[in-house]
Amino acid sequence: MPTNKIKLSAKTKVKIALLETKPWEKKFFNKALRGFELKYFKEPIGPGNLAAVKDCLVISTFIASKMTADVIGQLPNLRLIATRSTGFDHVDLAACKNKNIVVCNVPFYGENTVAEHAFALILTLSRNIHKSYLRTTRGDYTIEGLKGFDLRGKTLGVVGAGHIGLHLVKMGRGFDMKVLAYDLNPNDFQADVLGFKYVSLEELLKNSDVISLHVPDNPATHHLINKNNIMLIKRGAILINTARGGVVETEALIEALDKKILAGAGLDVLEGENLVMEEKQLAFNKKTAEEMLTLAKDHILFSRDNVIFTPHIAFYSQEAIERIMEVTAGNIKSYLETKVKNVVKL
Repeated sequence: MPTNKIKLSAKTKVKIALLETKPWEKKFFNKALRGFELKYFKEPIGPGNLAAVKDCLVISTFIASKMTADVIGQLPNLRLIATRSTGFDHVDLAACKNKNIVVCNVPFYGENTVAEHAFALILTLSRNIHKSYLRTTRGDYTIEGLKGFDLRGKTLGVVGAGHIGLHLVKMGRGFDMKVLAYDLNPNDFQADVLGFKYVSLEELLKNSDVISLHVPDNPATHHLINKNNIMLIKRGAILINTARGGVVETEALIEALDKKILAGAGLDVLEGENLVMEEKQLAFNKKTAEEMLTLAKDHILFSRDNVIFTPHIAFYSQEAIERIMEVTAGNIKSYLETKVKNVVKL
């Protein structure tokens, strides 16, 4: 039960602001949140719309909306932040706690979705699919330099064996791969059932042919892969990151590629990214696409043919989008009925 419980009379018109919205979201929320006063904004929260949301009891955001202590301090009526994402690092939880504001997220929506994308990156690198495609677009059908490698019998290292990581474990086992996992909360029952082994991070790095990251970016995991340990990686391995850019130190990644410690990398996220909006954004408009192209051209990683980059779309499937919207609407309605759920705690 939220400690900032409110009393709503039959005549109360609850005002809800939904930021960073797309047309199909507006159609969905108009139906799902019928009876409430809804305000839609295409942009993240900022000077241009802050005044317009001051009277809102509920604000729903993606991660592009930085809900800082300063912003929160300018929203006297705010009682609930319903982020349409799993991540919540864009919300100052301490400031919310001080203001008695509840924060809800979408804890599960795309476990299989993200895992499938990660495995797509694995297959693309292992069989040089991206190189082959680019070559054929130039009318070149030679196969020199396109030799791939089988996944069968190779070792898959899964860093973070949570909901997403376990889906990837199943996929790896389906390809007859050996699987090692590193997680702070090992589940021996799952390991027995799925046929994988928990090891230390150091052992995983040393023995994995494919390493896939599935952890959040927080003080404990920031630069989890760094200059001090990336050189432990088995020479010729490939690294997949569909988690958070900050989990990998970019300079360490570039050095490992330069020294051929890593044979390749499949990245859906970049450290310090400010254009790609993870669950944060459910579509990419023309302006964003142009900015992403500029970023891709300017970034040193993109000059390499053994690096694949996708613009934070691992979450981006029709089914996952629907789940995000459904859970968000449920979070808002549950809160207003004083049955708060999916609360993020400091």
